Amino acid sequence: NREDSMQANEADFLNYKLTQRVMFDVDNVDTSAILSGQAASMPVALAPVGMAGMMGRRGEVQGARAALRAGIPFTTSTVGICPLEEVQAATQSPFWFQLYMLRDRNLVEKLLARAENSGCETLVFTVDLAVAGMRHRDYQNGMLGGKTAGKVEKIYQLLTHPRWVVDVGLKGKPHNFGNLREVVPDPDDMDAYKDFIDSQFDPTVTWKDIAWLRSIWKGKLLIKGVMTARDASAAAEAGADGVIVSNHGGRQLDGVASTISCVADVSTAVRNRVEVYMDGGVRNGIDVVKALALGADGVLIGRPWIYAMASRGEQGLVDLLAVFQQEIAVALALMGVNRIEDINADLIEC
Repeated sequence: NREDSMQANEADFLNYKLTQRVMFDVDNVDTSAILSGQAASMPVALAPVGMAGMMGRRGEVQGARAALRAGIPFTTSTVGICPLEEVQAATQSPFWFQLYMLRDRNLVEKLLARAENSGCETLVFTVDLAVAGMRHRDYQNGMLGGKTAGKVEKIYQLLTHPRWVVDVGLKGKPHNFGNLREVVPDPDDMDAYKDFIDSQFDPTVTWKDIAWLRSIWKGKLLIKGVMTARDASAAAEAGADGVIVSNHGGRQLDGVASTISCVADVSTAVRNRVEVYMDGGVRNGIDVVKALALGADGVLIGRPWIYAMASRGEQGLVDLLAVFQQEIAVALALMGVNRIEDINADLIEC
């Protein structure tokens, strides 16, 4: 548990080299793409991040607004601070919803109904959290544990981040999991939320449960947490519309392969059957293009959008996404292609 996988997610992009080609007419480069049936300005979506509203005031709303302005999909988390209805009211536009399979299937059905009523057309179903990973960093920074060292760390963070205290701590309330507020005994006690979530993660989930989910969710279904060709094929057979190659940002099974190193195998296994997306370690537009060349249809970013939003709010995230799009456009031109669909395996060296 040295966070090897988290580091590999980013570092392994360096193992792949793009092919520069010259003397092509690239006067009309177009970065647009279709992601889960939705037109997007580029093949990038914002990944679900739990408690985004603790990184910026009402962070899920800021993320959704920025994504709408940038013309890309936004994914809100089951354990987001802002409830589905608040995100919908802020954007009046479709967005994606990420869900875990909870032991309480009635609660799952209620969440799906709320998502549908909020205009969600794509469900991102996370399957790599049968049990929580060993996250020592969360104990060290005081997020988990509650012992003296963790409490001291929290106090230190508050004292050294006065802007956060005012903008998020005071003005960003309420600080609870908005989508689950009605089912937690004390909705203002984050420890109560943790206990509830820990009790609801279901280690008995199998592909049969995905078939059940497919029977009640009529929109698009993306299975997040797939790392092998075998699991990708199983997802396709269970009725998924797409898979997301993901190792949870390297925060679940430390020592597992990087996501970028798995994209080609997964894509080959389910080509022409389901869409393939990936997340983990993507830090710029070049990384996006590399993932596409290896067979991905699109990329989700997590840490980059959270960092941008935390530092400069909605506008900071809009600016970041503009840089991503420009980097993608420049890369396409220097590779001699004009459209996203023209990117292929001939344009990357492993």
